[in-house]
Amino acid sequence: MRRINGTGLVIAALVATIGALAFPVWSYADRSGTGPANLAAGTVATRWGPLSTLDRELVVKVRLAGLWEIPAGQQAMERAPTEAIKATGDHLVVGHTDLDKRVRNVAAQLNIELPNQPNEQQQGWLRELTEAQGQDYERKFANLLRAAHGKVFSVIAQVRDSTRNSLVRQLATDANQTVLDHITMLEGTGMVDFDAIANGSVATQTASPTGPPPPSGIAPSAPPAGASGDVSVTSRPSPTTPGEVNTDRPDPE
Repeated sequence: MRRINGTGLVIAALVATIGALAFPVWSYADRSGTGPANLAAGTVATRWGPLSTLDRELVVKVRLAGLWEIPAGQQAMERAPTEAIKATGDHLVVGHTDLDKRVRNVAAQLNIELPNQPNEQQQGWLRELTEAQGQDYERKFANLLRAAHGKVFSVIAQVRDSTRNSLVRQLATDANQTVLDHITMLEGTGMVDFDAIANGSVATQTASPTGPPPPSGIAPSAPPAGASGDVSVTSRPSPTTPGEVNTDRPDPE
């Protein structure tokens, strides 16, 4: 009887050991709540590659951006007292009119339903601009739009990095150029509150900062980085002129 009980214990221990070893394999390979599982759950197949939830979010955000930034830009062209704000408004109208044509083309091919009016927050921004006057209007224009562009900038970068859909990848590339152009123009007005942007970007962070230590004294000059030996190159840096963004691109097919 003792021998049988001992054998049973050994068998039970072996089963438990095998189960423990196997547990990570089946539990983590198809475990709801993990990143890969969430990605798969929100992704649909298309002829241009998988279309994820984040891909669709970018398409909608690009459409929404144009729905409020085009009227904001037109308002600036008509009301702003300074040429810098007027010129920025011009860039907003031209850039988002072009980008809207591209996003509608992509959405039609991917069967994504697009909104036809700005969301509640964007409508509030438009009302805030409409009620402002003079320099107060210009400051609100520069900072509301700069903050909005900064938020969508990070989404564009994330989608451009991770998307497997060729249509969304091209849209992200186009949107990146447009948004960078608008950020550059807004900052060129001299009215952007960079302290507010920096504080806003870390408002929800709780971890201690990491990275290179603060400078102390005079740092030694760094040697140039480049290819070794005699290398013949043909490409040129982009953008060619610091502070300028080339948004000239062919029409969408």
